Amino acid sequence: MSDKEIIKVKADIVVASGANKLLDMIRPEWKAKGLISRTERLLPVDPSSACQRLFNAAINDLKEKLVVAGVDLAIEAAKQFKLPPINNAEDITENYTTARIIDLAYRVGILSRPEWRKIKRCYEIRGDLEHEDEEYEADIDDILYIFKNCVELVLAKEPLQLLKVEDVVELIDLPDTPAITSELLEEYEHAPEARQKDIVLHLTRNAQNEKKPDIVRQNAMEILRKFRGSTKDKVLIDVASELNERYKKRPFDLLAMKVAQAAGLQPYLKQRKVIDFYQDYWNILSKIGNHWTKFNEHRKPLEDLEDIGGLVSCPQEPREKIVKWMVLTYLGEPGGYGDYGRTRSVFYSDSAAPRILEMFTSAGKKIANDVEIAIKDKRIVAAIAYKPIARRLENLLDCIGD
Repeated sequence: MSDKEIIKVKADIVVASGANKLLDMIRPEWKAKGLISRTERLLPVDPSSACQRLFNAAINDLKEKLVVAGVDLAIEAAKQFKLPPINNAEDITENYTTARIIDLAYRVGILSRPEWRKIKRCYEIRGDLEHEDEEYEADIDDILYIFKNCVELVLAKEPLQLLKVEDVVELIDLPDTPAITSELLEEYEHAPEARQKDIVLHLTRNAQNEKKPDIVRQNAMEILRKFRGSTKDKVLIDVASELNERYKKRPFDLLAMKVAQAAGLQPYLKQRKVIDFYQDYWNILSKIGNHWTKFNEHRKPLEDLEDIGGLVSCPQEPREKIVKWMVLTYLGEPGGYGDYGRTRSVFYSDSAAPRILEMFTSAGKKIANDVEIAIKDKRIVAAIAYKPIARRLENLLDCIGD
């Protein structure tokens, strides 16, 4: 078989493999460009050259996406990861090499690590295709690898509009609770560490700024809660470090703990100070007492405890004491007398009971050992001798499971 016939067979195999159909996935604005048109024309006759054209299109698309994402991000990423310095968009579009564009796209967050590795492999294959000779000739797998990954990972994807600090400023300044859309969450999730850190710092500072209007602080807290599950670990560590530094010479207050809970920072705070905070919190509850007549005083501290994560976030040492206080408060005391007693066999705090139930349910088996210790307390043993109170204890135990 002649060289011409071999090339024809290879081209037929490539077309039969469906590589040309992958081109249909390319975004319309890119598909209309000449580079893609040349790729389509070359595919049946020179698949190796078609691959090179398609890869070039993917790199150009990454350049455009980097500019759309923000030159400020590229500048920070280049500094942080020791890439060639960037001062403006032209440095990205004109001065960066192909290999550096791929690295920068990964560091900025346009490519995930697995995607970065695949595009790097495409780059290696393209280099082989450019120098095809008797020692190396591209096979169908190489060609399909480039087509599949360059299209699916780059050319088929819309440019990602990464969330900016200015966007967050607009949200928290709204007169009502901001609507956090799935698109907004996706933009935040894909934002690189530097951008996420700027956003979280801005939100935490506004949430703690007592000079700001209440609605601004509330909005900042709500956005922190929505973003919490998508914030990168490194960002949480850095922001928690700033909070630790801010409270270096004083104990954590309730506001700091609320912000830490909303943002997901609590595991990264100084744990000794966190324990001290919850110990002080138990002192407040203990001072109020368990008696049902204190129901008006029970409401606020329990609401605040819910806002900082309830029993789930509480360290084990003070949690044992708080759980025992909750059990005693929830159980109440024998009723059946006076005007209220006609319909209530047990007197208990109406404001505390539902909140305690909710926090026990949320904590589940995490507090099982704490409850086991609590119910051995002689006050509780004496209380459950009265059957209606014993039934209340069973109701409480049901909340935490077996």
